Amino acid sequence: MRRRSKIYAGLAVAVVPIASMMITLGATPADAAVGGSGPYPADYETSATLTNHTIFRPQTLPSERLPIFVWGNGGCSANGLSQGNFLREIASHGFLAIANGAPNGSGSTNSQMLTQSIDWAIAENSRQGSKYFNKIDTTKVAVAGFSCGGLEAYAVSNDPRVTTTGIFSSGLLNDADDYQLRRLTKPIAYIIGGPSDIAYPNAIDDWGKLPSTLPAFMGNLNVGHGGTYDQTNGGEFGRVAVLYLKWRLKGDTTAGANFVGPNCGLCRTQWTVQQKNLTLDDGTPPTTPPPTTPPPTTPPPTTPPPTTPPPTGAACTATYAVQDQWNGGFVANVTVTAGSTALSGWRVTLNLPSGATVTSLWNGVATGSSGTVTVANQSYNGRLAAGQTTSFGFQGTGNGGGATATCTGS
Repeated sequence: MRRRSKIYAGLAVAVVPIASMMITLGATPADAAVGGSGPYPADYETSATLTNHTIFRPQTLPSERLPIFVWGNGGCSANGLSQGNFLREIASHGFLAIANGAPNGSGSTNSQMLTQSIDWAIAENSRQGSKYFNKIDTTKVAVAGFSCGGLEAYAVSNDPRVTTTGIFSSGLLNDADDYQLRRLTKPIAYIIGGPSDIAYPNAIDDWGKLPSTLPAFMGNLNVGHGGTYDQTNGGEFGRVAVLYLKWRLKGDTTAGANFVGPNCGLCRTQWTVQQKNLTLDDGTPPTTPPPTTPPPTTPPPTTPPPTTPPPTGAACTATYAVQDQWNGGFVANVTVTAGSTALSGWRVTLNLPSGATVTSLWNGVATGSSGTVTVANQSYNGRLAAGQTTSFGFQGTGNGGGATATCTGS
């Protein structure tokens, strides 16, 4: 079940008015450092063969091939400079970034324009005489968007050419659209503006419905729906987007370490991080090869050693926090932390206040919906090393304050 913000839901039925609102809020980006912070100073251009789009690229094309990043603007605005600082920053790190909409264009866009961007880039890479001839890495394609643009990105994320999807301050508006989540097969990243972001409940709802084996990252920075796109070089959203693209489209595992594991670079910072099925190389973690000669063995003792009875339950803790509260409902998060020993599974007992009811829950399996609710781990987040954390969240009706959580491990 989704909590549909009246403002956010309006993106689906009144694109042009919302686009007008977004343009008012952020149509004139602040001055960026010249060309972005990357090694390839970047700017934008247009092409007669790709009308109603804005192309951000390094001013001097580098010897390395440019992966493709196609972008849907906030409010589905047809102003390709709406998030100009952010896109220039990405291009300066060696990417070809193409936004829907002409520079300072008007009107609204659609998801087919993202497909047109991919088609154009691939054609230009093959066209002799093009400045992009053999300069584009057509095997690496990211589709992404902000707010309404994120809905455009979802719509084309099943294109077989797409390598990864980025959802920025966005989430599906209706449960009827959940089929778009079920068809996802490539890694996805959510960059959200925290509980104050009007898209937050829908993004969280989507997160809980992703295919169980899909590699996924979610980072929340509590800056609200507007993000940091207009700040110099796209601000913190720009920095994190570049790191993610370097990892997913260029194979940079140093950049990828910011997203993977309990000690990731974004973990324990101002970002709130969630992870699913992530490894740096998207493969099976390396294993230690068996020794070439068998290790020496110790003969068994003639009498069995004394045994210590196993503990009745491994220690773990659960920390409950309300992330968003509104009149009649709330979103809460529970962080589960293993104690001094590893866990093979966990179970949290929630005692909800009178009148509070769980309506949807992600990253766990719930029994009950009010009063005392038990939540067990999913198959992918039950095993925790000593001191490692994971989390689950839920949306509920009533007031979320005053709930308690206790954890039992196995």
